[in-house]
Amino acid sequence: MKYGYFDNPRKEYVISRPDTPTPWINYLSNSEYCAMISNCAGGYSFHIDPRDRRILRYRYNNLPSDRPGRYIYIYDDESSDYWSPSWQPVLKDLDIYECRHGLGYTIIKSRKEGIEAEVTYFVPLSDNLEIWKLTIHNLTKACKKLKIFSYAEFCLWRAESDQNDLQYIQNVAYTEFGDNVIYYSLYDRHPGYAFFTTNGDILGFDCDREEFIGPYRDESNPQRVEEGKCSNSIAIGGNPIAATCNKLILDSQEKKTIFFVLGVVKEKKHAKDIIEKYKDIKKVETEFSKLCQFWTDYLKKFKVNTPDEDFDTIVNIWNPYQCKTTFDWSRYVSFYETGIGRGMGFRDSSQDTIGVNYALPERVRQRLLDLARNQFADGHVYHLYFPLSKKGGFPNYLNPNKPYFSDDHLWMIIAVYDYIMETGDLKILNETIDFVDSDSEASLYNHLKIAIDFTLKHIGNHGLPLIGSADWNDTLNLPGPNNAGESLWVALQLHFALLSMIELASESNHKKDGIKFTNLAEQIKKHVNEVAWDGEWYIRAFTDSGEVIGSSNNDNGKIYVNPQSWAVISRIASKERATEALNAVKRYLNTEYGVMLFTPPYIEYRDDLGGITTFPPSLKENGSIFCHTNPWLILAECLLGRGDIAYEYFNQISPISKNKIADIHRTEPYIFSQMITGKFHPKFGAAKNSWLTGTAAWTLRSAHQGILGITPTMHGLMINPCIPQEWDGFTVVRYFRGAIYEINVKNPNHVSKGIQKIKVDNVKIEGKILPVFNDSQDHSIEVIMG
Repeated sequence: MKYGYFDNPRKEYVISRPDTPTPWINYLSNSEYCAMISNCAGGYSFHIDPRDRRILRYRYNNLPSDRPGRYIYIYDDESSDYWSPSWQPVLKDLDIYECRHGLGYTIIKSRKEGIEAEVTYFVPLSDNLEIWKLTIHNLTKACKKLKIFSYAEFCLWRAESDQNDLQYIQNVAYTEFGDNVIYYSLYDRHPGYAFFTTNGDILGFDCDREEFIGPYRDESNPQRVEEGKCSNSIAIGGNPIAATCNKLILDSQEKKTIFFVLGVVKEKKHAKDIIEKYKDIKKVETEFSKLCQFWTDYLKKFKVNTPDEDFDTIVNIWNPYQCKTTFDWSRYVSFYETGIGRGMGFRDSSQDTIGVNYALPERVRQRLLDLARNQFADGHVYHLYFPLSKKGGFPNYLNPNKPYFSDDHLWMIIAVYDYIMETGDLKILNETIDFVDSDSEASLYNHLKIAIDFTLKHIGNHGLPLIGSADWNDTLNLPGPNNAGESLWVALQLHFALLSMIELASESNHKKDGIKFTNLAEQIKKHVNEVAWDGEWYIRAFTDSGEVIGSSNNDNGKIYVNPQSWAVISRIASKERATEALNAVKRYLNTEYGVMLFTPPYIEYRDDLGGITTFPPSLKENGSIFCHTNPWLILAECLLGRGDIAYEYFNQISPISKNKIADIHRTEPYIFSQMITGKFHPKFGAAKNSWLTGTAAWTLRSAHQGILGITPTMHGLMINPCIPQEWDGFTVVRYFRGAIYEINVKNPNHVSKGIQKIKVDNVKIEGKILPVFNDSQDHSIEVIMG
């Protein structure tokens, strides 16, 4: 069943019915102020940190679902009927409904009783606020007298206390009303102020939820809306809200616009200038135009045109858009992550940089330095950090006997390397950065070296890195009395990081380090192939007692996908073994909805494996289609030159392929999800945890550098596509280091991989690397495959 369609000229996904299987949402954000909104206007807002600066309240896993939100009620004075243009929360049938999720904005449009209403929600680029622009059109032949009610429920700033410490938090709120503005703060004023206002004349207002909603009611039938007037209540303690009532008289065919502004300021006096600015409808429209221009400029930095329109839709629009969102908020806050406990993940944020460094290099640079400040002097790092304080921490499942995650610190190397290849900015390696637990500081380059050293000092009985509390798979804990669990996957990651360090050492004139890293890489490659090859594929790990995980001898968890893809990505596997391992993945792990994490799933809890066996089969890390792993597999297949298989894997997890089966897939068909339920579950194909997932950055990487084969290197752009044989070719516009590369790839012989000839500005070049121009000019690139 379809619930909507893609409108590519407008870069929007259009939802044509409100009752989507799950709330289909959008992030409206300027990277500081963030407003999450569903297709029915549910959702909430926060400023910088959703834990400590939560502005609006949202009730997770609640019935009725997707409440509260940014609601507007239309009340007809003549009939006393009322409804919401967003369907929720009133839930009365609408004659027409449409929600357009765009880039940084959402437009909900509906019609009932001859009244057409359109609400545009967006966050301006430069102010910490959100705007709800409501346009009402009277399509009837009669004059209509309406009242427009607005509703937003404030969170009591500290989201955790708002949910867990009611005896305290229910007694600290304070609201005021004056000059058409509702102000909300805590009584001590410490977090600052939220404010809510409208450009219309306010007939009445309410700041107290219970006064507005009424006893034993909810947002679907507020007492004050039914009565057609507000009570002018003030909240001192209790549950503060912003509700207003505006009178609107519309002649036949007349159209009027009013708008509402919700924002935050540190001092109350600062709100006045902002409110004055947004009283002018032209200012509102100007800010909306600036937002649209921002995304036009963002997306033009990499634009592809292939024979597959669906591929282009994801790679040109929705995948980059999701990458920007994950870069801003990591895995911290979504409709599935409450934004209270986990903060910004270190490994997550490191990986998220690879999805945006071509578009936001300055912000990536700062993010990398912020991450490095969360490293300890011995080389390991915090697993989390919080954007408001910039301080780090560990989750509650940290094993006190193994108080680190074995992969976290190595992601820093991969992220820094990737940034330098994109920008050529070797100077970042000389930046000096403090350690968490020491007064000393070191260059970023030395921070990276210490990360390698930490792993080398934590090697287990089989010569592989100790897993610590976990590796990339947070639930593969391998606990036990010996603290001896080992991760083959981290060995592969270490080899990949060493290859990066070899190049960085060479480019930054650290020749002795380069020799050292080269020797280490050779030793690791040899050793891994001696101890970790199972006959058809690579194993996954050794338990605390030394049992092999991911072997054909196991009853469950025989073959894991990550060791196979990363054996290729890390250049550990020979071509023969790489081919055999990836063939095994296709044979045993592939499904119509994507490649599973491993198979068969575990059917009972095992103390020696840990959290991975707490999930039923085919859910989460117990053998689901964990989408993050699929783009790694795409990259591996491209390295082998198997473009048709890589393309098949891309299409299997691409959300656009789920648009026709939305009732099965359930989450948004324009955004990647964290996981899809595996084939051993009765709801095979159902996705969960959309938006904030490493799938976004790595899928964009697999498209840019794998399938399209356009890879930044220290000395230029390397061109080496791996495409489906049926493609005649493709074109790409790529911004790179101060120049624009207009790349035209032709595939006359219908191969997947191989370059016959490259011309740069009509001059043939040797090799596959395009030069760095840095001249602010356009350059024509012709590539002939064969």
